[in-house]
This record gives sequence, C-alpha cells and structure tokens, in this order.
Amino acid sequence: MSFGIQTAAYIAASVLFILALGGLSNQEKAKRAVWYGIVGMAIAVFATILGPQVSISALLIVVLLIGAGIGVVVAQRVEMTGMPQLVAALHSFVGLAAVFIGLNSDITAHGFPTHAEQVIHEVEVFLGVFIGAVTFTGSIIAYGKLASRITGKALILPGRHIWNIMMVGVSFLLLLAYMNGVGSWTLYLMTLLAFVLGAHLVMAIGGADMPVVVSMLNSYSGWAAAATGFLLGNDLLIVTGALVGSSGAILSYIMCRAMNRHFLSVILGGFGGASGPAAEIEGEQIAIDAEGVAAALNDADSVVIIPGYGMAVAQAQQSVSELTRKLRAAGKQVRFAIHPVAGRLPGHMNVLLAEAKVPYDIVLEMDEINEDFPSTDVAIVIGSNDIVNPAAQEDPNSPIAGMPVLECWKAKQVFVSKRGQGTGYSGIENPLFYKENTRMFYGDAKASIDSLLPLIN
Repeated sequence: MSFGIQTAAYIAASVLFILALGGLSNQEKAKRAVWYGIVGMAIAVFATILGPQVSISALLIVVLLIGAGIGVVVAQRVEMTGMPQLVAALHSFVGLAAVFIGLNSDITAHGFPTHAEQVIHEVEVFLGVFIGAVTFTGSIIAYGKLASRITGKALILPGRHIWNIMMVGVSFLLLLAYMNGVGSWTLYLMTLLAFVLGAHLVMAIGGADMPVVVSMLNSYSGWAAAATGFLLGNDLLIVTGALVGSSGAILSYIMCRAMNRHFLSVILGGFGGASGPAAEIEGEQIAIDAEGVAAALNDADSVVIIPGYGMAVAQAQQSVSELTRKLRAAGKQVRFAIHPVAGRLPGHMNVLLAEAKVPYDIVLEMDEINEDFPSTDVAIVIGSNDIVNPAAQEDPNSPIAGMPVLECWKAKQVFVSKRGQGTGYSGIENPLFYKENTRMFYGDAKASIDSLLPLIN
C-alpha cells in the first residue's frame, strides 16, 4: 500500500470515528454509530499493517491473531455488570502501550538533524510515558475498585496533595535533566513516579465518583495515544487520541456538574467534602411483599422506574422490560428516570434498557423528569442509592451534599428493590429508605420483579 492510499484510509477512518462519537449522543442512532466505529477501526488497523512503514512477518500475524482471539473471548464472556471493569482494564492497556513505545523510542533513537528536533522528540517521549504510566496504574486501581477487589472507600493519606505536587514537580525536574543529556535513568525514574502517582490519585477517589473516574481515565488514555501518535509520526493516532481525550474530558466535566463536584476536587482529592457529622436518621425501614407492590401498581395511573447498579448485578433488565410492557398494556403511563451517574459507567443504565428492548421515548434524563415526581403515583427504585438520596438536599454535612438527585420521595408511593439494609457501594446511608411513603421490597431484583409479573392485571 502506497503512502497516499494509507493517508486516504486514515482520513476515512477519522471521519468514521467522528461520526461514531456524534451518533452516540442519541440512543436511536447509537447502534449505527458503533458500526461506524467498528468499520473505522478495521480500516485503521489494515491501513497500518499494509502501510509502507510496516514489514509483515509471521510474528506480527501471530500476535495480531492472538490479540484478536483474546478480544473476542473477553467480549463474549463479559456480562454487562462487568463492563465498567472491562473498560478500566482496556484503558490500562493503552497506557502501558504508551509507556512501552516511549521507552523503546528512547532506546532506539539516535542522531537528530537539529537540536530542536531532538528536544521535541524528548518532550514527546517524556509526556507520552508520563501520561501512559499514570493511566496504567490508575486504571488498574479503578478496575480493582469496580470489581470490589479493592475497597471503594477513598484512601486519604496525610498531606496527599503535597505528595502529588512533589511527584509532578520531581517529574518536571527529571524532564529538564533528560533534555540536558543526563541519561535515560531520568526517564525510568519518572516512569516509576508516574506509576505511583496514577495509583495514588485513583485510590483517593471514593466509590460514588467512580463513573467520573472511568470517564477521566478514558480521557487520559486518549491523550496518551495522541502523545504516542506524535512520537511515531502517525496522524491517525493523533486525531483518534485527541478525539478520545477531549470527549472524555468533556464527559467528565458534564458528570461532575451532574454531581455538583468540581472536576479538580474529584481528580485530586476523592469525594466527600463534609464539614461535620452527618444528620441522624430517624424511623425504620418498613418492608412490603410482592402482593402489596402489585396492588399499588394495579391502582396507579403513572409509574416511574429508577434503575441503578443493583439492576445490572441482578441482570433484571429483561424482567423490568416485561413489567413495563404489562403495565403499559394495562393503560398506565410508565417512564424511566436516568441519573447521569447511575451505575458505574457513563450510560450504563441506557445500555441495559436498550438491550432489554425498552422503548427509547420513555427513558428520560433527570432534568426531564424530576418535576413530574409530585404527580407520580408510584416510583420504583431498583438497586440505586446515592442518586435517590434526599440527604444531598437536606443534609449539608452529607458527603454528597449539593449533588442533584432524582427526587423520587415526592411521589405518592415509593418502593425500593434492594437486597438488604446495607448502605451500598459508596457507604452512604439513605434517608429515603426511612420515609413514611417508602416501602422496602427486599430480595434479588430479578426475583422480586418476576414475582410481580403474574400479579399485574
């Protein structure tokens, strides 16, 4: 393949990637947008392999086949509940690749025509390795937290901000030393510092902010790819990395606004700005059985369903979809309320509901449906905690104080489908469970919803 044809293929792939990102903003176009991305990536891979810079060898073919095989197996086996962990793991691969490419470039680079070109190359190597190393260990820690292999609580070390600043400052000094020919050991030492920095940054972020972390790491991986693209002189990698990096940063900012967080406070300090003890919760959690919930649903005219990570864990989306179908067939208005950070991945609930064939037009965002709760007969919360927590509005000392939430407690009746009386992933107590109009529908979400289906008239 000539250089001109490869460039044309890269342009076509870039256009497809842009169309893919644009299409993902709409649920009805998302499936087609994913195909744009798949085709674009296929064009990019083949154009790179067949390009004039690459020598096709048996080793390259074997490695490609192994990688493709692993990807197929993982994609087939992973459940929707495991998608956040998978995304975090894939981000770590991008970061590690950037580190390896940067270190390899340092080892193999020799003789530059001008000093300016050498300086530019060294900055590219250093930045690529630094961003990649932070992304790698940060993603590993995020994977561990999302998979519950590491505690979801924020690890707050004394003077953590000072330590972070010191690691960044020392890394900058090492960059200056590296550019002045002190030796490659400066690059290797910076790599170790960046590994520690990435791990420490994500360890300091609590469970409630993990959706933002996933989005943030997505942005990091994009910038690492862009830096690698400059290093390799690969225009497509630069464009793709910039698209991923900028879109991830914008999404992170949007999600922080949805949580009433400052972006830097999430990235640097973990969640929780409480200045005093949280308010004590009075009352008790009152349980209800399937017959009681079904009776309320049969009498209701309007129902709002609020899905959360608990629905994903129980794989209850198909049962919820069937419940929706039966209620709508009975002439009731049924809608879904989606919080921007529901689940542990941006858009997690939207994907689950789309998979279960829930109509797109009844899936509404928080801002679209919050004002309708006072006129709602029944609100059903399935495995959510923080996004329906009234303490965000009522308790200034709550770790989620000021966070916009779904105001489901304003509905006439609220039923919460929950396994038990625990506080959930983030560990924050929820006064909703103790309100007079709330009843706790204990049990596995799928089994609970299935028990309702025969009772709906």
